Amino acid sequence: MSDEVLGKVAAYYAARLQEHGTTARGVDWNSEASQTLRFLKLLEVCRGETAFSLLDYGCGYGALLDHLRSGWPGCRYSGYDVAPEMVEAARRRHGADASFTAVAKDLRVYDFVVASGIFNVRLETPTAAWHDYVVQTLDRLNALARRGFAFNLLSLYSDPEKRRESLYYGDPRELFDHCKRVYSPRVALLHDYPLYEFTILVRREE
Repeated sequence: MSDEVLGKVAAYYAARLQEHGTTARGVDWNSEASQTLRFLKLLEVCRGETAFSLLDYGCGYGALLDHLRSGWPGCRYSGYDVAPEMVEAARRRHGADASFTAVAKDLRVYDFVVASGIFNVRLETPTAAWHDYVVQTLDRLNALARRGFAFNLLSLYSDPEKRRESLYYGDPRELFDHCKRVYSPRVALLHDYPLYEFTILVRREE
């Protein structure tokens, strides 16, 4: 994906942040409740773990870190976002409690990587090109994750009349198959929660 396209996406989220501040709507979610539900589903990839490093890929203002503090004290958190404005907001919110960056080359390998909402907003990018970007980014998440990664997408099973033209809706069957064939035999598809989306968990074999 070109820097120009990703720049437009970053500008889109920067505008949401400016309008709504460090809230769920500031990262384009409808509510705090839906945001928390997404965190719970993504963190299934870390279930049973106590001490581990985690990269929040597309961290926004660092809301996941707030959630982790209450139930995952052994998590060593880092955040990355394509929008520098989001990273600055995260740093102001959390201070020196975690590492945040907008520079992709700063990233290393982590035990787990989670990505929430990073594939939703395609704007004017053609669907086929955005699909290629999704697959390329999954390759990146896989390379960054030592023990597993998780991501979510809006679902192609959502009601057609409720879809927005500027958003991307993924095929859960196709992406499950891709992850199973390419990344690991230990893959889970979560599509039973009350949002128009799905979550995929990819774990490494032990």
